[in-house]
Amino acid sequence: MAEKNLQEVLDAAGGTPQSTVEHLRNSQLGTYIYPVVPAEFTNWRREQKAWREAAVLYDQSHHMVNFFLKGKDALRLLSETGINSFANFPVDTAKQFVPVASNGGVIGDGILFHEAEDEYVFVGRAPVANWLQFHAETGGYDVEYTYDDRSPSRPYGQAVSRQYYRFQIQGPNAWQVIEKLAGGPVEKVKFFHMGQMEIAGSRVRTLRHGMAGAPGLEIWGPYEQHGRVRDAVLSAGAEFGIEPCGSRAYSSNTLESGWIPSPLPAIYTGEAERAYREWLPADSYEAINALAGSFVSADIEDYYLNPWELGYGSFVKFDHDFIGRDALEELDPAAQRKKVTLAWNDEDLAAIWASFLDRDRPGYQFFDLPNANYGSSNYDSIVDADGTVVGLSLFTGVTANERRGLSLATVDPNVELGTELRVVWGEPDGGSAKTTVEPHEQFAVRAVVSPAPYSVTARTEYHGGWRTAGS
Repeated sequence: MAEKNLQEVLDAAGGTPQSTVEHLRNSQLGTYIYPVVPAEFTNWRREQKAWREAAVLYDQSHHMVNFFLKGKDALRLLSETGINSFANFPVDTAKQFVPVASNGGVIGDGILFHEAEDEYVFVGRAPVANWLQFHAETGGYDVEYTYDDRSPSRPYGQAVSRQYYRFQIQGPNAWQVIEKLAGGPVEKVKFFHMGQMEIAGSRVRTLRHGMAGAPGLEIWGPYEQHGRVRDAVLSAGAEFGIEPCGSRAYSSNTLESGWIPSPLPAIYTGEAERAYREWLPADSYEAINALAGSFVSADIEDYYLNPWELGYGSFVKFDHDFIGRDALEELDPAAQRKKVTLAWNDEDLAAIWASFLDRDRPGYQFFDLPNANYGSSNYDSIVDADGTVVGLSLFTGVTANERRGLSLATVDPNVELGTELRVVWGEPDGGSAKTTVEPHEQFAVRAVVSPAPYSVTARTEYHGGWRTAGS
């Protein structure tokens, strides 16, 4: 009989921490897709350069879940599931929301918008939206919710619609584009504060953002206005060099800004999360998630990451009770791994690319461009000169702005900037059974420990918080 939920899937795979690892490492999910938005409008190098040199329009309408939550207990639900403080969260502001499991491991993260009194929208990947829906249904909260799922990865030409379109106007020329759209000066409100403006006869909501290191806006409204608003933004931005960004370049922007998008949700073990695993469907993100990389452990809990390891330590506030608080209180922040960028050696990366042309040997695991990840959650071992694992490389690719390979990583607290380490690229024993993997050999890539964010612009000019050098 077919499994009905995640717990049954894990039990059928063997019911042990090791069998869970093997189940996820051999997922048949295939490539993680950023759906609907064309891969490239010009080419991914040009589109990457636009967010550094001019302006870019990101279309975020399709690859994230919108989870709408309202009711008198909505704020209490968020407070009791998030590490963040909610002591001050007025209407028309937003924050990066991070929940953890009872073991202190991160579920995921995303942006939480306070749109009206007792009305919130979470925007992000499925794990957090699923976690919020489960607790909304089972926690005795007086709330209403709507789960607006991401667009289909492979719609095969069928019509796709969302409740909202969602764009970002970013880059050093972004504010000139915004002011031309508005017909005059626009106040640069505080970071993560919301407002409204009119574009092409439509009233749109705005969020002051800065993904590319300079002041920008996220804008959204009813999906039926998508085309009209997009055309107006591109028309207004033409003289300022705006480029529409395709899904291929979009997925790599985090290499410069320093956000680690896809940690493995820390929910696969423990009695406290059993009810959640029994609630999650057998075809949920968590059940079919593809775990990739050279780091292979017999214990799935070795893949769990706490907030400090991902650069979210400043978000942890013990001014409220929340799931996972006890586990986090037992941790010494100074002893946790820290987020860094790894700058890959040019010659080693070139050897990986050139191995595709080797007709006599299997070659190395294929390094795609600009995003080289070949799983939903990517974990590559980082080793020192003695071969000791000192961290995990979690997101890998290249950027035309820096003209080098980079990966976002978490490393032992005693590892200093400037240290040369090795990233083990490729999976052991020729590779797993994932559809994104062919037989290959491993390669130890030299990499220099560098700041996160790697981009000097983002590091020195971005609003204070998890992306800045002082975080």
